[in-house]
Amino acid sequence: MAAVIALLAGVLILAGIVYDIARLVTPDEPRRPPLARLRGQRAALEESERWLVGLRLHQRIDAATYQRRMSALARGQRRTTTRPTNAAGGRHG
Repeated sequence: MAAVIALLAGVLILAGIVYDIARLVTPDEPRRPPLARLRGQRAALEESERWLVGLRLHQRIDAATYQRRMSALARGQRRTTTRPTNAAGGRHG
């Protein structure tokens, strides 16, 4: 009986290995699944961009600060490394 259980377990493991190899070889299967973290980072950058446009439209930051911060967003940095030069209005909670 133990031999039958061991044989069944071995066959299931072998079937799983064959399935995984076949799935990786087929051209329709994507090689790398989309990363949820990358989608989250992209969404965070878009939200930061909208926030920055709102600040500029409401005259909270000047044009030079807006351009510098948008350039940082284009490079994928959500936060600037230096303190903002025009922090009108203070911090809002």
